[in-house]
Amino acid sequence: MLSVTSSSVQQERLALGRRLREIRKDAGLTARELASRADWHESKCSRLENGRTPPSDADVRTYTGLCAAQDQTADLIATARGIEGAYVQWRRMERAGLKRVQQSVAPLFERTRRFRVYQSWVIPGLLQSAAYTRAVLSTVAHLRDVSDSADIDDAVGVRMDRQRILHSGDHRFAMLVEEWVLRTVIGDNDTMAGALGHLISAASLPSVSLGVIPLGRPRGAGWPVESFTIYDEAQVNVELVSAHLTVTQPGEIAEYAKAFAELSAKAVYGTEARSLITAAIDALG
Repeated sequence: MLSVTSSSVQQERLALGRRLREIRKDAGLTARELASRADWHESKCSRLENGRTPPSDADVRTYTGLCAAQDQTADLIATARGIEGAYVQWRRMERAGLKRVQQSVAPLFERTRRFRVYQSWVIPGLLQSAAYTRAVLSTVAHLRDVSDSADIDDAVGVRMDRQRILHSGDHRFAMLVEEWVLRTVIGDNDTMAGALGHLISAASLPSVSLGVIPLGRPRGAGWPVESFTIYDEAQVNVELVSAHLTVTQPGEIAEYAKAFAELSAKAVYGTEARSLITAAIDALG
């Protein structure tokens, strides 16, 4: 199974560093010569070319300017920005408020036709009740010291409005949750009971397939991993504890698709899934 960190980002930094090294060598410069001409510390070239330091726009312009490779400047800057945008700390994303975070994904949701969602933490966002979403976002705001009550209310409104996508167009949603997600009380018992009732209703929609992976089921290949969403075959968004990871490399997307298939094979559906949800409601008393 997967062991996802920011390693894919580091690999892309290394690839960019190799491109910078090739440009320098094609110009007939040593790393020390380039650093001297750029008025940098002599170790900076090594850090950039070995992926230890991400290059700024100014660094790229200096590199290409001194190496007479200005025709590659725009492409290198775009590549560097894309790499740094792939691994974003939650605190950085949420700095402008939770509403802005919710709004930022709207274009991605609109253009995606096939969603594959695995959640090992909470009920998937598209299947959440308003009260459950408010409880989740309130917890996030408290833990990361971001937003205020008005921003949370606005963010809940944006997420609830997004659920229109479940009823429109030709979108299809394959959702997987671990049974412990159903048993983990978010908010209070009333909030959780309402959320589970809402989940049963949402799972009955023609566009939605909901699978629940039962507690105690032998796992084998379908080992629990971090929560992730696959958008068509275009990208994967991964929820890490500290950051949000965007995966776009075809080979890595294929790994997530394989993981989703393995996890799907461990899940129960239909009547069996509803029984697990109902049991979780009953356990709330």
